[in-house]
Amino acid sequence: MDAATTKRRWWSGHARTQVPLFLLLCGFTAVNLTPVVWAVLTSFKQPVDAFAVPPELVFTPTFTFHYQVWVEKAFWHYLINSVVISVSTVVISVSIGTMAAYGLSRLRSNTSRGVLFAILSMRMFPHILLAIPFFVLARMLGLINTYPAMILALVAINQPFTIWLMRSFFLDVPGELYEAAEIDGCNAWQVFARVGLPLVRPGLWVTALFSLLLAYNEFLLGLVLTGPATKTLPVALSEYGAEDINYWTLSAAAAVGIMLPIVAFMILLQRHLVRGLSMGAVKG
Repeated sequence: MDAATTKRRWWSGHARTQVPLFLLLCGFTAVNLTPVVWAVLTSFKQPVDAFAVPPELVFTPTFTFHYQVWVEKAFWHYLINSVVISVSTVVISVSIGTMAAYGLSRLRSNTSRGVLFAILSMRMFPHILLAIPFFVLARMLGLINTYPAMILALVAINQPFTIWLMRSFFLDVPGELYEAAEIDGCNAWQVFARVGLPLVRPGLWVTALFSLLLAYNEFLLGLVLTGPATKTLPVALSEYGAEDINYWTLSAAAAVGIMLPIVAFMILLQRHLVRGLSMGAVKG
């Protein structure tokens, strides 16, 4: 059997296994994207077209509702609030969580495991159970309707996720690299900053992205801790809808606007995300 025949048979067998999987993934993606596509189309329709039966697939697009959301109703102010709170949460949470994760990854003892599970138990509580203590504490400190109240609450809730995720990336770094740096005279901080942190940088971007998503989309704490001056986009969006169908198109326009910053951020970090998500997939 010549090489050409062998190659054709290999491609034939490969295609038989990969093509059905590819079609299955395409169908799964289409199902998941249907609500997003529907929301985008609704945001450019008049209410009479958005709720027509059967649906109007051919229509004259309008930017009226996008203009109302971002100009007349000043949703840009809520966007600024969301960005300030989300970015501050990511900076604080990832900074603290990365150092804690590095320390816990170097400690292979029962004590470190107990600390990790104690941290994880914080994440097991439902947000509704934590919202009341956060509100009472923020009111006692006079922090209601301020950025610090929301930021500190989100940092406390997201910290377990950040520590566990970053610890998994640090565990993939060979311990011999740390030992070599210590032999060369590096102290504990230098080993972390010059050896550990550069090696887990792709994982750092992944952790930052997921922390950003958790903070950016948080609704319950925003509803409890924020006010007119610090209201976030999810809370502002919840005010539209109800029984008036005119508000539904406004909600669709606002939802599309909320998605755009995150989508743009993910596109910019796509290269780092692929590397970060694949860390530890292959053991040398």
